[in-house]
Amino acid sequence: MRSEFVCVFMIILFGLAKFGKAEIYIVTVEGEPVISYRGGVDGFEATAVESDDDDHKLDSTSEVVVSYARHLEKRHDLLLGLLFERGTYEKLYSYRHLINGFAVHLSPEQAETLRHAPGVKSVERDWKVKRLTTHTPQFLGLPTGVWPTGGGYERAGEDIVIGFVDSGIYPHHPSFTTYNTEPYGPVSRYKGKCEVDPGTKRSFCNGKIIGAQHFAQAAIAAGAFNPSIDFDSPLDGDGHGSHTASIAAGRNGIPVRMYGHEFGKASGMAPRARIAVYKALYRLFGGFVADVVAAIDQAVHDGVDIISLSVGPNSPPSNTKTTFLNPFDATLLGAVKAGVFVAQAAGNGGPFPKSLVSYSPWIATVAAAIDDRRYKNHLILGNGKILAGIGLSPSTRINQTYTLVAANDALLDSSVTKYSPTDCQRPEVFNKNLIKGNILLCGYSYNFVVGSASIKQVSETAKALGAVGFVLCVENVSPGAKFDPVPVGIPGILITDTSKSKELIDYYNISTPRDWTGRVKTFTGTGKIEDGLMPILHKSAPQVAVFSARGPNIKDFSFQEADLLKPDILAPGSLIWAAWSLNGTDEPNYVGEGFAMISGTSMAAPHIAGIAALIKQKHPHWSPAAIKSALMTTSTTLDRAGNPILAQQYSESEAMNLVRATPFDYGSGHVNPRAALDPGLVFDAGYEDYLGFLCTTPGIDVHEIKNYTNSPCNNSLGHPSNLNTPSITISHLVRTQIVTRTVTNVADEEETYVITARMQPAVAIDVNPPAMTIRAGASRKFTVTLTVRSVTGTYSFGEVLLKGSRGHKVRIPVLANGYSR
Repeated sequence: MRSEFVCVFMIILFGLAKFGKAEIYIVTVEGEPVISYRGGVDGFEATAVESDDDDHKLDSTSEVVVSYARHLEKRHDLLLGLLFERGTYEKLYSYRHLINGFAVHLSPEQAETLRHAPGVKSVERDWKVKRLTTHTPQFLGLPTGVWPTGGGYERAGEDIVIGFVDSGIYPHHPSFTTYNTEPYGPVSRYKGKCEVDPGTKRSFCNGKIIGAQHFAQAAIAAGAFNPSIDFDSPLDGDGHGSHTASIAAGRNGIPVRMYGHEFGKASGMAPRARIAVYKALYRLFGGFVADVVAAIDQAVHDGVDIISLSVGPNSPPSNTKTTFLNPFDATLLGAVKAGVFVAQAAGNGGPFPKSLVSYSPWIATVAAAIDDRRYKNHLILGNGKILAGIGLSPSTRINQTYTLVAANDALLDSSVTKYSPTDCQRPEVFNKNLIKGNILLCGYSYNFVVGSASIKQVSETAKALGAVGFVLCVENVSPGAKFDPVPVGIPGILITDTSKSKELIDYYNISTPRDWTGRVKTFTGTGKIEDGLMPILHKSAPQVAVFSARGPNIKDFSFQEADLLKPDILAPGSLIWAAWSLNGTDEPNYVGEGFAMISGTSMAAPHIAGIAALIKQKHPHWSPAAIKSALMTTSTTLDRAGNPILAQQYSESEAMNLVRATPFDYGSGHVNPRAALDPGLVFDAGYEDYLGFLCTTPGIDVHEIKNYTNSPCNNSLGHPSNLNTPSITISHLVRTQIVTRTVTNVADEEETYVITARMQPAVAIDVNPPAMTIRAGASRKFTVTLTVRSVTGTYSFGEVLLKGSRGHKVRIPVLANGYSR
């Protein structure tokens, strides 16, 4: 009996030893996935979605699809079973609908065996993804210019399903509840399921939320998943997923209340759209591509219309030679082939060039703008000086000043300096008697940048000590610091300008006499904090936010530039009020709150997803490319004052300044939802066009293209810049190049368009024909000829403008970098 036990124990140990060094791999294998299978396997009928069909949607419930998907999964299991002993590997997912393959947890040696097995196309080690961390409906003109055309906000986005691949959802939030709303009927084409809360046994769905699932197999296999923090369910343990879902599809008119003040009413872009949750991001570690791919595959299988992706890879994929071909982007290509519009955040690596983490032409890459709302506050010192800062707080009592007490001068014991007391995070280290009834002065350190200190905690410390308010001084700007106003319940202000902080410190030191040991004799400096609760609306909006990732787009890990413009479009992404999870921990300033005001391209992408839902509602048969085209060609490059949009940049001294924005900052421009509903013309494209783009991109291995697309190469485009996108980019223009575009009239009537073009002087531009008449529903081609005039070593920017006789205006950006050879 004992030897039997020892034997079993040794086997377990051996298994663990083998498994201990295991990693997650995403494997693609021969054979068409459901979306592109045209028949040929005995006993299984074709399931392919034809991209030239207006209603190309995957029917996931048909017996033909279910049967073929089951067949692929059996083949995955058979391959692994033939190669490896049971118990030495763990298959995490079978990918059957958009790519044919699986995610598996095994050792590097086993991965090498797989790589050389017959029928295996690619074996890639999994990599990580990260989150790309309201007033905007009014700023975008939705209540007056868009919602009425769809029947008012009560119908805006009706029966359109938006899938959110994010950190889950807090289903009890008022933005997602169904109280006092028109009943939601079933959406018969949506086949997603609703998980139940393991604790309460209640469904996560309620009619508004129509599907809720979570994907964590890769996270669990990697040992990153903690069920007590991350929640083994679709529940949002982070806040990010609830925030993005409410931006796109949250209910209209939900009061945003914190600390007894109402900051306005929150609303999604498409307040009546349905929400389908596919949780694949988690609090501490972000997520794994294997889980994200599984979530996207499931979302398309379930029948979503739109996918909102506020997630991107940590870096360009190093395993593959190109940014456009990896399991993640190939899955998104399959989603678009199935008729699903995808909005993805551009990334938060700005303002530096080539910082994008969203590369492919088949998706809409969204940059982040600052809208017209700014919050300002002021500290008035006893000497009359007024110091500007930010602080979403009430004022101290009018006509009354208060004594200023610095944190360092109010410590109980000098030994507590190990706690970085100037951060004001721990009330117990301070002498309450010195601070009570006064204004507490604190210092903004690197701890605030990394999230180990928060303004919310400064406020709670000051409140616990009986202070009437607090001031937080920034003496040095740490790299990566961004200063957002944070709502607090007592008077408080953050002085972000280091010169103003110095003025405050100098005033404090002059008015605070000390003895020979440095101890304060009396505190005589005084000040008062103004009211910072009311926003100021600026006409200089929109501007490109400093954190928003910038082009040029890249085609490979060595950062070679692509003949494709990214980002595609600009949308609000700075200081966005939206729903927050009560469990949310992603932003320390909003722990335990129901709303949060945060910034990131994560916030910009769901704006575009929600607006795309409104377009889809009005034009249900439009392809994802047509929707993207409508958004891009009607966007604006001017701010509210009629001046060119500016972009936030860093100067050499790392101070913030503003420069004129280019398409590398904003793509085609800032979204204009009202115009996007009626664009006049669209630049349409489908799966074959994207295949042509891949096949004509220099340096891409044709075998790699076949591996991921299951299609032979199609070189009919001639050059990647001929892809029918609403922009033209030539990264290496030598002498002259002619680019072709095709436009389709999606208006109800025939219209005549006059075509003009302009370009910066280093590159000559010409269009042909100069005018054309297009019948409703018809398509016409035109050409753009670009010629190098002088080599400058930089891109020249321009545009092609098509002006219609019935009032439509269609504009596309043109970019070219001229070379002598």
